[in-house]
Amino acid sequence: MNPQEIKDFLKSIHDTDIEEMRFESGEDSLFFKKNHVEAAALPAIKIKEVPAEKPEPPKSTITAVKSTMVGTFSSAQNNDKPPFVTEGGNVKPGQKIGQIEAMKIIKDVHSHVSGKVVKICVLNGQSVEYGQDLFLIDTSK
Repeated sequence: MNPQEIKDFLKSIHDTDIEEMRFESGEDSLFFKKNHVEAAALPAIKIKEVPAEKPEPPKSTITAVKSTMVGTFSSAQNNDKPPFVTEGGNVKPGQKIGQIEAMKIIKDVHSHVSGKVVKICVLNGQSVEYGQDLFLIDTSK
């Protein structure tokens, strides 16, 4: 779906009783939930000034590789082959690290960063959801 189609879709259901909706078509999926907040019902909020010299918290070097579709995760090309990656192994951008199968369609999972695999979050043969963490990669390594 392109952004204009999404806008048109949301406008068409704006004044309906629909509170929550999930739409999936192929690799596209859309989820929305209406938020009914009355402006007059909100209490007044006082803004507290924060000192400007607060140090920023350290940025995490752990990056998640997430599922791009719903399906069944495979850690290897097939059962008699070794897994694409193991915990403690190093990966680089573009490297194939798994695959997801849905309705006989297989989609490769590639790393988008380089680093060390600190955790494989799913098991071989496990069902996965869109956006679910598959791997945690430490990019400082």
